[in-house]
Amino acid sequence: MLNENMKAIRKSKGLSQEELAIKLNVVRQTISKWEQGLSVPDSDMLISISEVLETPVSTLLGETIAESKIDDLKVISEKLEIINLQLAQRKETRRRTLHGFCIALCTIIVIVFAVLTVLKSPYLGWDYSVPETAVVGVGFHALEWLFVRIAPVILIGAVIGLIWTRKKK
Repeated sequence: MLNENMKAIRKSKGLSQEELAIKLNVVRQTISKWEQGLSVPDSDMLISISEVLETPVSTLLGETIAESKIDDLKVISEKLEIINLQLAQRKETRRRTLHGFCIALCTIIVIVFAVLTVLKSPYLGWDYSVPETAVVGVGFHALEWLFVRIAPVILIGAVIGLIWTRKKK
């Protein structure tokens, strides 16, 4: 459709392929390929063609614009309403996901603290004369030490996240 419209409009303006090519800074063969439908111009070139031929891009592409401006505004407002609903749904989905993540994080931290409290640092009673046990004991001690210092900060952040992501009425 573009190729036929472009050719018809070019001829109605009294331009040859060579003249149109010069105005668009392309070679004549490019115009020929476009008009034969062997290739299509990119969006920037399509705008340039519409300017040179003094024709709207929609006419080049074969669109017929028969709706009145009121109908256009109605269609646009309906599309915007749909987009706004989609954006609101995405925002709500993100809020729910983050809220669920904060709940899970709080739960995991509380469970790990409970497990560490029940175990009462078992590595203290391990036999450190055996190399494997010593390595595991030191590793467990380092993990517990890091967890006890970092987890409260993460827990506070997760609680703040829960408050921040709660559903507002």
